[in-house]
Amino acid sequence: MKIIKAEHAGFCFGVERAVGIVENASTIYENVVTLGPIIHNPQLVNKLKEKGVLPVESTGDVEKKHTVIIRSHGITKDNYNFLKEKDVNIIDATCPFVIKAHKSAMNLSKEGYTVVVFGEKEHPEVKGIVSYVEGEYYLISSKEEAEQLPFKEKYGVVAQTTQNGEYFKNVVDVIKEKCNELKVVNTICNATTYRQEAAKAVAKQVDMMIIVGGKNSGNTRRLYEICKEICKNSIHIETKDELDEKMFENIEKVGITAGASTPDYLINDVINYLEEVGNARKCKKQ
Repeated sequence: MKIIKAEHAGFCFGVERAVGIVENASTIYENVVTLGPIIHNPQLVNKLKEKGVLPVESTGDVEKKHTVIIRSHGITKDNYNFLKEKDVNIIDATCPFVIKAHKSAMNLSKEGYTVVVFGEKEHPEVKGIVSYVEGEYYLISSKEEAEQLPFKEKYGVVAQTTQNGEYFKNVVDVIKEKCNELKVVNTICNATTYRQEAAKAVAKQVDMMIIVGGKNSGNTRRLYEICKEICKNSIHIETKDELDEKMFENIEKVGITAGASTPDYLINDVINYLEEVGNARKCKKQ
């Protein structure tokens, strides 16, 4: 059984940076908390808990004694200001690409554009982006919702940093017909684009595609959706424990990719498992 790993898979710059910030902070400060999970990967969040770093649900759970780390997805403008007023120690691990999306949304609104944010409506990153818009805005998550937008003089468009690039282009094409002036700031980060393109390339070659990452990770779910369109036999797992040898009985080539919040050790666990399955198959044939 041939195993093909996507060229770009696993931790992106922003996630690696955020995890490094948390791990470093845990060695310097006591009572370190993250506002929400630092990244959308339950296994890594649990490892950080073992080091004493606990996620809290809201700013209301933050106490004076805490050192608060703002997660890679960022937080809303109001929540950030609330923490500053609370006078707690703040360490900002927001991904620079997310900060760019915040600034882009804010600048578009200041320039008089009605802002359209393309992303998952309940995602913390999207809530953060929207909070920086100072005027009228629309939050959409599909081409169909874009078609329902009213006509405006000027639309400015930004996207959640981990969105599907093709879907974003389709949405922009629709919005072009809804205004006299359109300004698009493509805030989808390069790491997302690289992972999506690399996943497509592998999915075209294999009998089965495995996408590794948190079930709560938006960018991992999008990798799964992209792969599923190409390779119908695609599955989304968090760990190797979700695999069974029987799944691979008629598989000659299996592909692997992983979301930007998936640690290397989880990817390697899956690869090692697949190698064991392949070796067992060789032994049976002999």
